[in-house]
Amino acid sequence: MSQLTLSGPVLNAKLDHPLLCTEIGEPAALPIGERYPALHIEPLYDGTISAVLIAEKERQVVAAGAAAAAGTPVVLQPEGNLETMGTYRYDITFTAESLSTVFLTVYFTAAPQEMMSQLQPVFLGKEGKLVYVPDCFGNTIPDFSGAGYRGGGVRLPEVPVQVELEAPEGDAGALIQAAIDKVAAMPADGQGFRGTVLLKKGVYRIEGSISIRTGGIVLRGEGTDESGTVLLGTGDTRRTLVIIEGESGAVPVDNTETDIADLYVPVGARSFRVNSAYRFQVGDSVLIKRRGNEAFIQEIGMDRILQRPTDPNSTKQWQPFDLLFDRVITEIDGNRITVDAPITCPIESRWDGGTIALYTDDGRIQNVGVENLRGRSEFDPTVTVEEEGTIHYVDENHAGNFITFHNVKNGWVRDFTAANFGFDVATVKSGSKWITIQDGANESMVSVVTGGRRSPFSANGQCCLFQRLTSREDRHAFVLGARVCGPNVFLHCSTSEWYNTIEPHQRWSVGGLFDNVGGSIAIQDRQYYGSGHGWSGAFYAAWNTSGELVVQKPPTAQNWSFGHVGAKGKEAFPPREQGAWISLGQHVEPQSLYLQQLKERLGEAAVEHIR
Repeated sequence: MSQLTLSGPVLNAKLDHPLLCTEIGEPAALPIGERYPALHIEPLYDGTISAVLIAEKERQVVAAGAAAAAGTPVVLQPEGNLETMGTYRYDITFTAESLSTVFLTVYFTAAPQEMMSQLQPVFLGKEGKLVYVPDCFGNTIPDFSGAGYRGGGVRLPEVPVQVELEAPEGDAGALIQAAIDKVAAMPADGQGFRGTVLLKKGVYRIEGSISIRTGGIVLRGEGTDESGTVLLGTGDTRRTLVIIEGESGAVPVDNTETDIADLYVPVGARSFRVNSAYRFQVGDSVLIKRRGNEAFIQEIGMDRILQRPTDPNSTKQWQPFDLLFDRVITEIDGNRITVDAPITCPIESRWDGGTIALYTDDGRIQNVGVENLRGRSEFDPTVTVEEEGTIHYVDENHAGNFITFHNVKNGWVRDFTAANFGFDVATVKSGSKWITIQDGANESMVSVVTGGRRSPFSANGQCCLFQRLTSREDRHAFVLGARVCGPNVFLHCSTSEWYNTIEPHQRWSVGGLFDNVGGSIAIQDRQYYGSGHGWSGAFYAAWNTSGELVVQKPPTAQNWSFGHVGAKGKEAFPPREQGAWISLGQHVEPQSLYLQQLKERLGEAAVEHIR
């Protein structure tokens, strides 16, 4: 408990105090009156080390600098005791011949003795604002408020109608597509919108699919029930009914990739240092790469996934992979770059560190939406199975998916219902960012109840907000896929009559928030499920959830539960180390983490914009 060691290819650092908690994702705090924790640094090369202890308001407490020999520890032990409440940090700089200068920061917080039991990773302070307490690495609960259309807190637009349609007698697919294509040929206005295709009340039979592949187009109906606008998928072909898709996602710009100079960039961080920032400007779109090498895979045990007993050859051990955070630069100060949304998985030098590169996204479309309508899929009601006296419809030869986003920025679906789809209802695929899915209902599903089906609301993009959604007869009502980079948020959502859990589904998805979500939720090691899903989610938070909940702690990471009311769920592969359980059995304040973060970042008006 007394020592934190940060190991890397350049140096090792250790923060030492007998009372200091060094668990990842847990507050690193000491009572006022205790001595300062000692900092031990072991360089792995000959070089020069400087270390500065900084208190609140950038007050320098002590500084030290010295030549250092490889393998010889350097110890900084400030004199005196902690006197002032706040978060402190040691800023370490190491320079060696033939190596780029690298940086490392470690953290601890001082608080009165009587407050120590109240300190949580995040809590509502006396002034009504959130207080974040980092762990020794600097990891904090990330700010999720950048999730949603245009980065959160922005009212969805009302786009003028350009074309109106009445439901025809036969197939309406070609008619709707022609109207979409007509609007696509129109010039965009100053806000990037071309116009809305309005489908008047009626049933629009669609034998194939309709697609939006140009930005600035909205597809709108006149009601979400059977008396409103109904898009009816007909026929026996499995397909997506409404496809919203750009040609490609983010494409890195050649010769712009630059190494990150910090040895550890923590969860929640929005700034970091690079070797050289001369290529970058404020407003640039960038990809921040977090590498995970073979050593990382070994450390988290994903090279040793159990084999499925019934099919041993189906389980695939993990291979090295990168996470790519899609961000916008908001500030540059020397070689320190600040971006618009936090990192949601640490970038660590011991796993090969990370880089930042410019990207272009000319292949993505923007400003597209679907609203105020109903989707329904025809199916063969004679294809059934009976379980415990209940008949289930399991036909799969019909339109299985309702609405899909792929390679889209700033899109939305609002005010909608869906019935009888078998696979998904509103899915955000990779290459998509700043998508809002809100005020919708999945009323029923038709498919075999097995893997790959009945996941109505699925996030595989970044900075996506799913809010005020209900579902029934699903397997994974609200789900995130493999290696999804947060922040992503499910807010005020619930499910009933489910067959499986709400969850990050597979392979190290990071930075998700289940905020006031009701159902059965699992954030855990899934081992051989699927083809070797393993640790499904890291640095996830469940906030004021209800129902059943599983929260496990992955190696090198953490997951948090705040204010869950309900039972602890059944774990798939116990025993595993538990995540951080805070206020189990009683909700916490604020009522919603996302909305509180949004209010503190953009003001109360931003919260009203998304209600």
